[in-house]
Amino acid sequence: MSEPILSVKDLRKSFGGVRAVDGVSLDVQPRETVALIGPNGAGKTTFYNMISGRMKPTAGSVRFQDQDITGLPPHTISRLGISRSFQINNVFTELSARQNVEVALTALHRKHFSMFRPASRNRAIQEEADAVLERLGLRHLSDTRAGVLSYGDKRLLEIAIVLATRPSLVLLDEPTAGMTPEETRHVTQLIKSLAASGDYTFLITEHDMHVVFDLADRILVMHRGRRLAEGTPEEIKADPEVRQAYLGEEEVA
Repeated sequence: MSEPILSVKDLRKSFGGVRAVDGVSLDVQPRETVALIGPNGAGKTTFYNMISGRMKPTAGSVRFQDQDITGLPPHTISRLGISRSFQINNVFTELSARQNVEVALTALHRKHFSMFRPASRNRAIQEEADAVLERLGLRHLSDTRAGVLSYGDKRLLEIAIVLATRPSLVLLDEPTAGMTPEETRHVTQLIKSLAASGDYTFLITEHDMHVVFDLADRILVMHRGRRLAEGTPEEIKADPEVRQAYLGEEEVA
């Protein structure tokens, strides 16, 4: 087995006397899709926030590509190759779909392109933005204002913005939250396609267990801030502690 792209060791976060995350460890291998699940209050968001730099751990360590990134700010972590999408849409609603991606590309190419030169006048950035949108099935909406896109397309646009930063590790926070069944199927298939390309490693939080079991190579289950179980989808489905604490018999039947 290769060296993990992400190695989290004994991560802890306390708020006063409450341990939101209590000694959780996780290794993620290159080109793997790992899902992080658990009931509300399990500590998933706090765990995510510590990996992406939005929170500093109370204790423990986070290593990415064998570099210690514990407690580094989000913009530094992003430039090292970890990008995150959020549960709530995070797009510029007054800009077109293409312009949203161009903003991310202009930041990525900060050493090669002037931030004061409109991206729309830079053909290389425009073509790269169109290529990213094409990969997410949004090319036909390039000139559409983001604010009028459907909810599902806005979520896809957010993923396009994440991919434009050329991450090695993608953190997806509830990628199908609020979607219709058809939108959920569409987004799930796109994420599977991206994972199958071998270009990305994914760490995903998701409440829809059908999506989790369809996408994940491995699943980490958190409960009350601690690691409850870890394994393949089949192992998690069969785990009696997971059934009792989270899934319920009806979810895994």
